[in-house]
Amino acid sequence: MTSTRPASPLILLLRKVDRRSFRNENVLLRRTSVHMTRSLPLVVQGCGLNKTLNLYPQFYIHQYRCTSSDRRPFHCKAYIDPGSAQQPGVDLGKYSLVMKFGGSSVATSQRMREVAEIVLAFHDDLPILVLSAMGRTTNNLLDAGELALKCDNSDEVAKLVPIVEIRARHMAAMRELHVDSDTIQEINKLLDKMEQLCIGIALMQECTDRTRATLVSFGERMSTRIFSSYLRSLGLQSRHFDAFDELGLITSDQFENGEIRDQTYSNIKAALHLEKDEPASIAVVTGFLGRGEKTGAITTLGRGGSDLTATVIGAALNLPEVQVWKDVDGVLSADPREVQGTIPMSFLSFQEATELAYFGAQVLHPQSMRPAMESDSLCVRVKNSYNIDAPGTLIGHARSKRDDWLLTSIVRKKNVTLLDIVSTRMLGQYGFLARVFAVMEKAGISVDCIATSEVSVSLTLDPAKLWSRDLVKEELDALVRDFEENGIARVSYSTGNSLISLIGNVERNTEIMERSFRALGHARISVKMISQGASKTNISLLVNESQGVGAVRAIHAEFFAPHQHSERSK
Repeated sequence: MTSTRPASPLILLLRKVDRRSFRNENVLLRRTSVHMTRSLPLVVQGCGLNKTLNLYPQFYIHQYRCTSSDRRPFHCKAYIDPGSAQQPGVDLGKYSLVMKFGGSSVATSQRMREVAEIVLAFHDDLPILVLSAMGRTTNNLLDAGELALKCDNSDEVAKLVPIVEIRARHMAAMRELHVDSDTIQEINKLLDKMEQLCIGIALMQECTDRTRATLVSFGERMSTRIFSSYLRSLGLQSRHFDAFDELGLITSDQFENGEIRDQTYSNIKAALHLEKDEPASIAVVTGFLGRGEKTGAITTLGRGGSDLTATVIGAALNLPEVQVWKDVDGVLSADPREVQGTIPMSFLSFQEATELAYFGAQVLHPQSMRPAMESDSLCVRVKNSYNIDAPGTLIGHARSKRDDWLLTSIVRKKNVTLLDIVSTRMLGQYGFLARVFAVMEKAGISVDCIATSEVSVSLTLDPAKLWSRDLVKEELDALVRDFEENGIARVSYSTGNSLISLIGNVERNTEIMERSFRALGHARISVKMISQGASKTNISLLVNESQGVGAVRAIHAEFFAPHQHSERSK
């Protein structure tokens, strides 16, 4: 957006606007993408508006597609004037919504500004914000702990690349967001403590799980303080909370995978209770962190820990909804990186969402959904931080009986190993499967799917024992020897397979299978194994890795292309 005559007014013809954005002259357009370097008169027309404002470059962000007076579409950048934002949920007297934002959503000062805009768009709610650490901070902290083991003195620790990056990231955010001096002082103290802990690791030549949990906690502790201070700079009431301290989130003493203890719920309810005359204040809470019930040490909640923090708070306060903000319009019908024309699902049951997560979809970790599943009414909504008007996907307890659904989503798990176990000698003998799974337990390998016949068992193995390390040939060969040397069965295996999981209404499995195999047949794709889950929401098909993407595309086109056509024709 340029102008050769800056004194001339810029006329914007608005196609869509939030009228709350124009309550005073300090609040202009919402959501933007083009920086301005000077103020400019702005004539706003359309959507029932016709007024002249001054567009200032120092204001703050939101984006709407606009049309200039000569009808050329463009995006314009405008800001909320510091100190002018309106407090959400002023008259509620209690918190009404939990909103969780991950590391990418608060990775930079720019992204934090966008999160603030999202929060202010929900003007009728008083929110609790659960934040992760900024960007790659958690990974940086773990790397710093490992690298500190190789350092001989404090000077070497201070110069470690991860520590330098963490300092630079947080100092830049504070500078760009104009946080208050008390927050700057507090963040500097946390940065110094982080570095001192790494020096201790270097001196002791030891980095235990307890130490790692404390080390990674600095990420969330700093991001929440910075963001809460930024909200206050906008004229909002806001307070940060360390979940392990002020909220009383108590866990077991498994430092890197703490389990939530029951007293946590009453602690949180008491900590977040607003007194009758207490002013509305946005709570900004550390995700991922708790405190050990016996040791009193900081713990982390494992995979999906920030999502778990959000659902625990929602359940404790008996709220109707927790929002998890991501970068897609909810849970999609397939991976958009592999399939064109994916569509967002309007609803998922917790059971369906759990199956999707287990088989590789980036939804929510099953553990994080447990508090909502155990509550009577709490639902989780997955929303898109780049498209706040999209309804997202609601994950709830049960579908409507009138919902004549068929298929929810298609998930592909890569690099799956197929194990074929054949034993005519043990045909019909009890204890056969027990012996099979005893061998698997000894090897520490989990099983995804199983299919049985009179004389054989086929298993698919999780491609990673510990979520990251692939099963290597030596491990598989040792597994085969265990079976054969114990006289259990002959075993063969094949690597390089794709497990295609169809999450849907298995009560209509005949239709799902018939249409799926028709699509695969037309695509000339062979199926090596079929398994239907006991959950009644999952059917899994195993194909060669080279045909995996083609299989997903073929099935997706069979089930979702008619839907897309019907949507376009409306």
